[in-house]
Amino acid sequence: MSSTQPIAPNDVPRDVHHLGDFRATPRMVVIAALAIPVGAIAAVVAWALLRLIGLITNAIFYQRIDTALVAPGGGHDHWYVVLLAPIIGGLVIGVMARYGSEKIRGHGMPEAIEAILLGGSKVQPRVAVLKPVSSAIAIGTGGPFGAEGPIIMTGGAIGSLFAQFLRLTADERKTLLVAGSAAGMAATFNTPFAAVMLAVELLLFEWRPRSYVPVATAVCVATVIRHPMLGSGVLFPVHGALHVSPLAELLCAVTGIVAGLLAIVSTMLVYAAEDGFRRLPVHWMWWPAIGGIIIGLGGLIVPEALGVGYNIIGAELDGSISIGLVVGILIVKTLIWSLSLGSGTSGGILAPMFMIGGALGALEAHIFPDVGPGFWALVALAGVLGGVMRSPFTGVIFALELTGRFDAILPMIIGASTAFALSSLLLKRSVLTEKIARRGYHLTREYDVDPLEIYFVGEVMQRDILSYESDLSAAEALEVISGTEPAKVETRRQMLYPVVEDGDKIVGVVTRTQLETAVHEGSANRPVQELCITAPIVTHSDQTLRETANAMAANAVDKMPVVDREDSTRLVGLVSLTMLLEGRVRDVREAQESERVLRLRVARPSWFGRQDRP
Repeated sequence: MSSTQPIAPNDVPRDVHHLGDFRATPRMVVIAALAIPVGAIAAVVAWALLRLIGLITNAIFYQRIDTALVAPGGGHDHWYVVLLAPIIGGLVIGVMARYGSEKIRGHGMPEAIEAILLGGSKVQPRVAVLKPVSSAIAIGTGGPFGAEGPIIMTGGAIGSLFAQFLRLTADERKTLLVAGSAAGMAATFNTPFAAVMLAVELLLFEWRPRSYVPVATAVCVATVIRHPMLGSGVLFPVHGALHVSPLAELLCAVTGIVAGLLAIVSTMLVYAAEDGFRRLPVHWMWWPAIGGIIIGLGGLIVPEALGVGYNIIGAELDGSISIGLVVGILIVKTLIWSLSLGSGTSGGILAPMFMIGGALGALEAHIFPDVGPGFWALVALAGVLGGVMRSPFTGVIFALELTGRFDAILPMIIGASTAFALSSLLLKRSVLTEKIARRGYHLTREYDVDPLEIYFVGEVMQRDILSYESDLSAAEALEVISGTEPAKVETRRQMLYPVVEDGDKIVGVVTRTQLETAVHEGSANRPVQELCITAPIVTHSDQTLRETANAMAANAVDKMPVVDREDSTRLVGLVSLTMLLEGRVRDVREAQESERVLRLRVARPSWFGRQDRP
């Protein structure tokens, strides 16, 4: 016998006690424990990188052996030192990239993202050594870059290498890679909160306890270890009261617009430079040296534009920088940074963005009302970060932790959010993702709740299904299908048929292909019970569509019987891959279909002839 009786919805109660806000398993604690040594090593590497930068800078520009971070443009060097040092540094980096690893080229974050999304979070061991060394050479010889991009890649390489020695999943390797990246960044700037936010906004591509807890653990460990080595104070302390008026808050939006435009121009310059270098009739190994020529010429014009420039950033934020230097930094630093970065040299983007954004704000401080020391530089700095990196939370928190100016949080949110909005509207990709796109890959940085996680199988499953009694023959089963009314399209397309006993007790499933094969091979009289799969993959009506889709993918099936959670032998329906798309359909409908829900009804005097009108 066969049955096509629908199953009443009331027979399928929904119990959601098995679901929770987050999925956390004891494995999370294991990975968090592994993140502790990763964070510690990343902190030591960050310290070593800063010391190496200082050593090279002192040796070349001051002719002394010292590891303190100094500005390369402050030694009153001969013009040929300023010009030739970046060129020689570029030559060394080109050789290291060609004969060591091409992964050391660039500012680090796109490479980290690519390793996460496309490389199974596996980083070559040589990158962990060559990246910090090449970056120290680039910055130490006058390159206008920051140390954060290289330490992000280096810290990530440490986490990845540590994970590769263990038996871990790709997701767990990703977590340790990001833990190392964020830990290195926190140790470099003493900005643990911003490092965690950068991991969440840019590197993890998820918001789950399984990744957040280990990353936060590594960041905390790295920050604690940093304090005795590099200090515990803010990097750019700013003092003085702020007097923020409503007009100033309005002008913060203007600052955000200008910062967003500057971010767009900087991003376009980087990749215009990259396109220009690709057209050169020379091997890419020589490009960093050519970029070094640009850096050297810029250094001859504005020596303060060379190097990391922490001293200049500090001057911008405390208001002690001259207007002439502000204009010089804004123009020269932007040009030499973007053009030389396009050459494929090794260096980061955050410190240059600090300086360029600070210069923009310092210039605006001569136009806008006086609010307090470094106020406009701080707002513009956060705005440029929000626009360049498309990470407004990170931009705001970075600026807060770098300066300790928590009384400027609202203005910075206004500036960073405005810049982020403008950059998102006018530019498809950021400086961090354009390189990945140019290699033929695409990633989205939008996060929302998966609609398949919201809806349940019971809301989309088919209840009016065709099932077979276990003693029905294969020939009879096929005859039932061919005799189904044409109007019952879903039944005719069912393709997977539960085999039941006593009405709704499932004993297996059989496919139409199995039935046709049995008839074709002369086994038409075999009962379907002998043909069926006796241990089918099943789901429950109170299971989310996402979990069901995952089960389908893991078991390579596109249809599953739905059984009662309390009684796994009781059949309640059938769900297919096509039905799971209903969750997506509802999501699209909510995003695209407009409707007017409420209407305003206005009461009118009775002598108008009507009491009210819509």
